[in-house]
Amino acid sequence: MSASTSITLFGIPNCDTVKKARTWLEQEAIPFVFHNFKKDGLSQTQVEVWLEKIDLNTLINRKGTSWRALSEEQKTQADNRTEAIALLLANPSLIKRPVLQIESKERQHVGVGFNDQQYQIIFKEI
Repeated sequence: MSASTSITLFGIPNCDTVKKARTWLEQEAIPFVFHNFKKDGLSQTQVEVWLEKIDLNTLINRKGTSWRALSEEQKTQADNRTEAIALLLANPSLIKRPVLQIESKERQHVGVGFNDQQYQIIFKEI
């Protein structure tokens, strides 16, 4: 991994999946920045960068309590990219976690979720 590579893990600190991803990165001695999107916020530009690499349906967590708490009208908004981005910015808990963003001169990677095997493959390629 080159010195110009930056790794950011987006999520919330009390999420079990985020904790697993953070632990994995730390155990592998991979330097990263943690971005708590509830505390540190999230911009429309950031979400749009993710959506250049991943599908909107991958980014939205339709299984969690935050999704179930939405009105039917709000759930319908999630089908329209522009409205979905606004919905995610207003309700960051709707974002499937964690979001891993890796940037270097050579490439940009955005991934959602965590499992050990997935991360091994991602970081073997970098």
